[in-house]
Amino acid sequence: MSEIRILETIIVTANFPDHQVLAGDLGTIVEIYTQPRLAYEVEFVNPDGSTRALLTLSPEQVRRLSPIDVLTTRQLPLGA
Repeated sequence: MSEIRILETIIVTANFPDHQVLAGDLGTIVEIYTQPRLAYEVEFVNPDGSTRALLTLSPEQVRRLSPIDVLTTRQLPLGA
């Protein structure tokens, strides 16, 4: 499999409830770090395009979309 690239859409595989990001949410790779180890800066956005969260994640915490993925939506709790 080829490597993940900047601006690629990914799926997060872990929960980050403090940042309102849950496993299965879609994000975009906005930076790739190679030192001290491989990591991805991932932006998660709201429907209006505003940033909901910006997280630095390890390769184990993200995966590529696959042809059998189903894209869904969920609402954040009020006041989040």
